[in-house]
Amino acid sequence: MIPNILILFTFYLLIFLSVTGYGVFFGKFFNKDSTSINLGYSGIIGIFFLVTYSYLSHLFIAHGYFHNLVIIILGFVLFILNFRSFLENKYFYILILIFTILFISLILYKTHDDFPYYHFPYTWYLTQKPALIGVGQFNHGFRTPSSIFYLNSLFYLPIVQYFTFQIGAVLIMGFANLILITKIILRIKEKKTDDILYLSLLSFIFINVFFYRIQEHGTDRSAQILIFILFIELLLFINFTKEHESYIPNILIILALIISLKTFYILYLIIFFPIIFILYKENKFYLFFKTLKNKSFYLFLLLILMILIVNFFNTGCFIYPVASTCIDSVEWSIGSESVAKMNNWYEQWSKAGAGPNFRVENPELYIQNFNWVSNWIKFYFFNKVSDFILGLLLIMIILFSVFYSKKIRVVKSNNYKFLIYTFIILLFCEWFYNHPALRYGGYSIIALLVFFPFSSILEKYEISSKKIKTRFFTLMIIITLIFVSRNFIRITNEIEQYSYRPFVDSYYRIDSDHFRIEKKFNKIYNNSELCAANKKECNKESSFNIEKFLNTYIFVRNK
Repeated sequence: MIPNILILFTFYLLIFLSVTGYGVFFGKFFNKDSTSINLGYSGIIGIFFLVTYSYLSHLFIAHGYFHNLVIIILGFVLFILNFRSFLENKYFYILILIFTILFISLILYKTHDDFPYYHFPYTWYLTQKPALIGVGQFNHGFRTPSSIFYLNSLFYLPIVQYFTFQIGAVLIMGFANLILITKIILRIKEKKTDDILYLSLLSFIFINVFFYRIQEHGTDRSAQILIFILFIELLLFINFTKEHESYIPNILIILALIISLKTFYILYLIIFFPIIFILYKENKFYLFFKTLKNKSFYLFLLLILMILIVNFFNTGCFIYPVASTCIDSVEWSIGSESVAKMNNWYEQWSKAGAGPNFRVENPELYIQNFNWVSNWIKFYFFNKVSDFILGLLLIMIILFSVFYSKKIRVVKSNNYKFLIYTFIILLFCEWFYNHPALRYGGYSIIALLVFFPFSSILEKYEISSKKIKTRFFTLMIIITLIFVSRNFIRITNEIEQYSYRPFVDSYYRIDSDHFRIEKKFNKIYNNSELCAANKKECNKESSFNIEKFLNTYIFVRNK
């Protein structure tokens, strides 16, 4: 019998090569300039395409074995057709190394709490049934679907089954790392010791130190990893180098993925305001109209549209939990009043006004203005945020000691850098006022708040190119070793605590709770069939009604 760790690795390898194949193929149409230089962007484009396809296809079909095999094999064929070009690309070997290292993050026994609650059930639902209307009735998680579920649903394959539902987060982590590593190597090679170089290094250190437990990524951390890439792209954009035309398509693709991963990131659409302003000031507004003709722009709009449609089909709201976007008249609607209460609950929880064992007495008064601040500082800031900030300070102290030099060089100022930083401050203020929990964008926005000016400080120190190269690569190797060692410690702890046997049975633990939504589905179906056959025998007290609509079903909660 073949140990399933080898089976898991084989499918893992097949999936990431397939995604890369799609990325290289579609990169030729979306942004050839970037993908030919940085293979990491090919991976992101591959994810972008598969996410968009998954949303569209699930409207009509379930993502079963046969469908998914065709999709994955087709991507692998595209990879094979470009195999020679991969071999000629030195960054391809770095890509292989990255994903080999990241494989250890898939070896786990226990997943995070939200995984059995709605991450697994939602992904499982995508593999079993085409789009159903009103699934937001079943639990809160089904009201806030993420593109990571739609991506992972394409990895439901024979033999390995649903044990690949964690790979989506690994893909984003891996390709983001390659983007950052490639940027670092290229800028060192070109002797550009600027803020972009240092911000790329800081981002690389951050995501591999703070986000090393990939099984905890959920829908939050993957989006926050991409936020670092987004702001690096913005920095590159405002420099207006010879490659500047490729940055806006990159921004569009990355931004669309961020929003798809967590709908409340739709707020980041305001990023277009500084972009449009800068283009206007630089007399390069033609780039904006040129972008409107780019294929990536249309896919950007398509993905945003699909997100809104799925939200509406699930809850009756285009953006959940924004009550003003709800249409109460549709029979599957959660209802704007209920949605508003849920939004208040999210706010109450993020402001330390609720937990597993307590609730504040007057939640509506608590969340208003800054009534919550003292409690938040006491129970959340000194519990989580303070440790996080200390970690950031430690990283900056280490980097300052490594790159400090008595020689100071004159750095040409960029007037638009302040505009981008102002945008970061505004996002931080919005985060702090409305949902000040680290998982709701806090990790990335706080880190960028300090990394942005810190990278500008570091670029002023004059260091020889040989020392820069040595110090950068030494730091990157150390961070990689830290990532590996912390994951080995995690695996060792799981072996001791759960009698886990990773080399024999490497799959994560599954129990009946993972299928609780399917049980609800089947119960409603069975009751509906029973009612249709004999109304006396059916459960009249069922909390749901089910109605046939075209080729799907609508779940309606009894009023």
